[in-house]
This record gives sequence, C-alpha cells and structure tokens, in this order.
Amino acid sequence: MLRAKLSVVCTWSLASALLLLTACSSTPQDKEANWSASKLYSEAKDELAAGGYEKAIAQLEKLEGRAAGTPLAQQAQLDKAYAQYKSGETAQAVATLDRFMKLHPASPALDYALYLKGLVNFNDDLGFLSYIARQDLAERDQKASKESFEAFKELITRFPASRYAPDASLRMTYIVNSLASYELHVARYYLSRGAYVAAINRAQLAVSDYQEAPATEEALFIIIKAYDALGMTQLRDDTKRVLDKNYPHSEYLTRGFKTSENPWWKFW
Repeated sequence: MLRAKLSVVCTWSLASALLLLTACSSTPQDKEANWSASKLYSEAKDELAAGGYEKAIAQLEKLEGRAAGTPLAQQAQLDKAYAQYKSGETAQAVATLDRFMKLHPASPALDYALYLKGLVNFNDDLGFLSYIARQDLAERDQKASKESFEAFKELITRFPASRYAPDASLRMTYIVNSLASYELHVARYYLSRGAYVAAINRAQLAVSDYQEAPATEEALFIIIKAYDALGMTQLRDDTKRVLDKNYPHSEYLTRGFKTSENPWWKFW
C-alpha cells in the first residue's frame, strides 16, 4: 500500500516537474537582452522610421538604462519623447522632455527639447479637421496653445540663433491669432445673447492683448455694437474712430459680420 502511494507521489512529482520545464521552455526569451547599446539604438531608429512607435519607445527605455550617463542615453530620451508625441501620448512626451531638461540643463540639444515640447502641444492639424467639420478653431481649449507658446517663447529667448527659432516664431504668431480668435468667439457669443458688458470686456481683451492679430478689427466692431445697444453713444463713436483709423477700408460698418469660408488658419 505504501509503495503504491509512493508511486503515485513520484508520478505526480515527475509530471509536475515536466509541466514546469515545459512552462519554462515556452517562456519567450528577450532577444534584445544581449544586444549592444549601439545595436539597440539602431533598431529603435528603424522602428521610428517605420512608424513602430510603441516598440521604439520600449527599446529606447531599455537603452536609457543600459547607456545611463552617456550622450546616447540623452539621445534616447529625446527620441522617446518624439515617439510618444507621434503616437499621441502627449502627456508622456511632455513629462519625458521636462525630465530631460531638468537632468541636462546644459545639453546642446536643449533648443530641440524646447521646440519639441512646443510641437507636442501645438496640434496644428486640428485647424484642418475643424475646417472640415465647419468648427471654429477658437472653440477648442486654449490651455495647450498657451503651453506651446511658452515653450516656443523660451526657445527663441534663450536660443535666438537656433535652427528651430524661425519655425517657432511662425508658430507663435499662429498661436497668438488662435488665442485672439478665441476671445473673439466668446465676445461674439455674449453679443448674440445680449450680454453687452461681457461682450465689451472680452473684445477689449482681444484688442489689448493681441494687437496685431486679424481678430482685432472685428473685436472693435463688436465693441461698437455693444456700446450702441447700451445707448453709450460717445464711447461707441470713440471706438468707431479707432476702427476707422486702424482699418480705413473696413467693411464691418457697412456689411456687418463676415461669413468667410476661409478662416485665417486654413492656409497654415
């Protein structure tokens, strides 16, 4: 009887061992474990070029640890941020760039890091998509635009000779126009609802903060309309003189609000 029990136990133990060995043999091996840092980086770059961002991110994270303290590890951080940006992981991309700038404040690639941070929040493609949907670009949240502007501004201030500065400057102008258009969108809404004081306040904000933006002309017209509705004729006429002086050929006073099919951001 004892022998039978021992036989069963031995048989079970042998079966368990075989199962364990089978499980171990079926565990996938990390073929990248023995790769050199240069090979790992080369493979990650190939994945980036092919659009394999998730795999590239994983490889670049391995490279960061394997080549810690070297210029290659710094490059891996920047490439990882780019891969995160291209894959739509904006929060992760910004976090990676902020970490890079904190750890390497004297890096010769700091201008690129600032430029990429601006790009992550820029989202210029939303302008095209909004046009297709007939949605005003100014209707979307402006928080990302402001953060993008600050990154580009820091780039231009600290690295005016950077190869990225000219494009950053153009994008800053675009952002300013977007922010001014946002204030105009809100002012127009208030005017249509009869909230004339609120309309004046938002339109004046567009005029004072974004003087060179295309939205300024319409902002002045909104102020005129609101003052007229409130019976404040002197302020209305003062604003009209400002409009006439700055936009002598303005059509707002003769035709009213425009219904243009081509918003200012369409041809970016």
